[in-house]
Amino acid sequence: MTVAHGSTEGLRALLDAQRAAFARGAPSYRRRMDALAALRDGLRARQGELVRAVHDDFGGRSSEETLLLELFPLYDQIRHARRHLRGWMRPRGVRGSWFLLPARAYYQYQPLGVVGVIGAWNYQLLLTLGPVVDAIAAGNHVLLKPSEITPRSADVIASIIAEAFRPDYIACVTGGPDVASDFSSLPFDHLFFTGSTRVGQLVMQAAAKNLTPVTLELGGKSPAIVHESYPFALAVERIVVGKLYSAGQTCVAPDYVLIPEGREADFENEAARVVAKLYPRLAGNADYTRIATVRHYERLRALVADAVDKGARVAEINPDNARGSVDDRLFPLTLIFQPTDAMIAIQEEIFGPVLPVITYRALDEAIAYMNARPRPLAFYYFDQDTRRVDEVLSRTLSGGVTLNDCIYHLGQHNLPFGGVGASGMGQYHGFDGFQTFSKKRGVMVQRRRAATALFHAPFGPRERSLIGALLKLALRSR
Repeated sequence: MTVAHGSTEGLRALLDAQRAAFARGAPSYRRRMDALAALRDGLRARQGELVRAVHDDFGGRSSEETLLLELFPLYDQIRHARRHLRGWMRPRGVRGSWFLLPARAYYQYQPLGVVGVIGAWNYQLLLTLGPVVDAIAAGNHVLLKPSEITPRSADVIASIIAEAFRPDYIACVTGGPDVASDFSSLPFDHLFFTGSTRVGQLVMQAAAKNLTPVTLELGGKSPAIVHESYPFALAVERIVVGKLYSAGQTCVAPDYVLIPEGREADFENEAARVVAKLYPRLAGNADYTRIATVRHYERLRALVADAVDKGARVAEINPDNARGSVDDRLFPLTLIFQPTDAMIAIQEEIFGPVLPVITYRALDEAIAYMNARPRPLAFYYFDQDTRRVDEVLSRTLSGGVTLNDCIYHLGQHNLPFGGVGASGMGQYHGFDGFQTFSKKRGVMVQRRRAATALFHAPFGPRERSLIGALLKLALRSR
C-alpha cells in the first residue's frame, strides 16, 4: 500500500487499516515510548536532509534557524513526552460525591483511535510533527498530511514516517489541495489542523459532516503593546527579533505594535539599529529567510502599496539597500506608520516582514484598540509593573502571552498553546496535547453495600424522607 501520494480510495484504505489495527489493542506504554524514540531517531538520521529541504522550499533559510526553531523544540518535545508519559497515563482518583458514598471514583485517559494531522508550510517540521508527538503519546494511530506548499520537506517527512512505522500505525500522505480536501473529509476520531483561518473554516465544515472533533491552530493579528515606562530600545529589539524569525512567516509573529504617541521616529531608528546588527546585509545573507512563494511575495508587495496609496508613511529598513525581486523573494523589514482600518495591512494577517506601527495616548486606548479586533493567537506586553500587567491581562483575551518578549511562550512545554475565537480552538503541547488527543473517561466503582439501594421505586415513607433530607442538604449554602 503506497503512502507517498493520496487518493480518496487510498486515504480511506489507510484509515480503515489503522482503525482495524487500533481495534486489536491500543498502543501500550512501551509501544508509545518506542514510537516516540523511533520518530526522534528517524529525524536525527535525516537531519541534514531535512534542513536542506526546508532551505530549498523557502529558496533560502538558514540551517541555524531551522535547527533552533524547528528541530530543537521538536526533539525537546519528544524528550518531555517520554519523560512524563507514565505519569500522564496513570488513573487519577477523585473525591466521590457524598450522596454516593461509599462508592469511589477516578478518571483515566483513553486514546481516541485514529487521529488526522494536517500540517502548515511555514514551520513544516515542527507544526506537522509536533501534534503527531502528542497524538502518539496519547496512544493513537496517526495519519498525517504535510503542506504541499513546501513539498521537499513534505517528501522527507513522508520518507521518515514510512521507514520508521507500519502504515497501519502511523502513515504520511502527500499531495495537493485535492488530497487535503479528501483528507479532512475522512471520519477521524480527531482532526488537527494548522493553517489559515480561511482554510480552517473549510476543514471544520468537512469534519462536521462526520461529527469529527477538531483542533484548529490558525493565526490572526498578534499585537505588541509597549508601555511608556518600559526600556524602549529593549522592547523594539525584542519585537524586531521576533518579527524577523523566518522573515515574519510565523503564526505568532507580532503583527502590529502599539507604542506611546511621539515615539515613531525612535521606533524607526531603533529598528534600523537592530536590523543592522542582526543582518548587516540582506543580499546574499544566508541568515535572512526568503518569502516562501511568489504568490506570497506579491501579496506582501500589494499590501505595502495599498498602505501607501491610502496615506501611510512607509519606512523600509534595508541596511545594504538590497533590491528584492520575484526571483529571489527578498523582502526587507517594512514599517507602516499612520495605518488606518481601511488598509489591508490592518485588516488581514500579514505573515511577513511588514509591521504596522500604531500610536496611543493612554494605555486604555491601546487595550481598546486590541479588544475591538478578533482575538489574536498571541499577545505581547512590555511592562515591569506587576499590578499594571495583571490589569492588562485581566482586560484582554488571546491564545497565549509572552511578557517583555515575543514568541517564546511557544516553547513552554507545560503551558497550553492554542488560539481562541478567530485564532483557533483547542490546544496542545505537553500534557495539554496529551489531553487533546485523549478521552478523559470517568469511572465509578460501586460497593456491595450502597446507599443507592434506596434510590428507586417503590417510594415509601423511608424513601420520601431520604429524598427530603437530600434536598435540604443540597440546598444548604455555606
